[in-house]
Amino acid sequence: MKNKAPKYLLAIHGGVGTILKENMNAEKELAYKQVLTLALTRGEMVLQKNGTALEATEAAIKVMEDSILFNAGKGSVFTHEGKIEMDASIMDGKNLDAGAVAGVCNIKNPISAALKVLQESGHILLMGKGAEQFALQHHCKFEDDEYFRSDDRWDQLQLAKESQGVWLDHSGEHKSATATVENGGLKLGTVGAVALDLEGNIAAATSTGGMTNKKFGRIGDTPIIGAGTYANNNTCAVSCTGHGEYFIKNVVAYDVAALMEYKKYSLEEAVNYVIHKKLNDQQAEAGLIALDSKGNYSICFNTEGMYRGVVRQGEAIKVAIYKEV
Repeated sequence: MKNKAPKYLLAIHGGVGTILKENMNAEKELAYKQVLTLALTRGEMVLQKNGTALEATEAAIKVMEDSILFNAGKGSVFTHEGKIEMDASIMDGKNLDAGAVAGVCNIKNPISAALKVLQESGHILLMGKGAEQFALQHHCKFEDDEYFRSDDRWDQLQLAKESQGVWLDHSGEHKSATATVENGGLKLGTVGAVALDLEGNIAAATSTGGMTNKKFGRIGDTPIIGAGTYANNNTCAVSCTGHGEYFIKNVVAYDVAALMEYKKYSLEEAVNYVIHKKLNDQQAEAGLIALDSKGNYSICFNTEGMYRGVVRQGEAIKVAIYKEV
């Protein structure tokens, strides 16, 4: 997917997994596509007004965080203790500035808190109560526990406890049980966005509620720069979704950039190698979206489906869910 003219571009994802059409009713499918379309619309509005790639990724992700359908923000899954603990990160490819929050509770839009960390803190990663205090001081919006509570997610937690498992939102290992919780199959519902703005700068951002039934303050790849999120104008912007532990130990987001920088891979070559070779060999369910400052983009996954979408200047919004034949 190549484009010589550097026009604005925005790509998003809402998670990967065993997402099969036969498990998805028409109403649910439409709901997912509507949220994906709205996220792209909001992000594109920023880019149309000559906003930054950083601002566009935040705008797109906030839409998905505000939806109950995705494992981020309002739709986040429960920990073993029945809490909602969220992670998010964002990175500016222009100067490598980054911000992230981990293990935060009650912040309506963790991606906005991550952006404030980038802009105002002098640090990159803040966690837990300290991150919440920082977000409060910088006027991020908070919601009570009830705002985040979903009966589907709560039922999912009970099933996970019964199996004594820790689920990646909808793990393929628990197909029969999880499919009873939510139509549409099994998905890893982290959300993300990558953008190229009219100035030629790129950015990446990712947000998640983590794993159902997670314990001990587990943190995945999403708030770790280089693992779940990375952006550098000289190479690419990447947002990942899948089994976070694999993304951490393979430093996946940065690995794509490194292959481009040091081995001179194209964006498509780098993405395909990481997803279809490296992570496939480790039997990791994985997906990512990536773009470069030349306007090339890649949406790649090794599962049955991935909630995804893209819009480029002068072109119509495109959204999809299932694996293309």
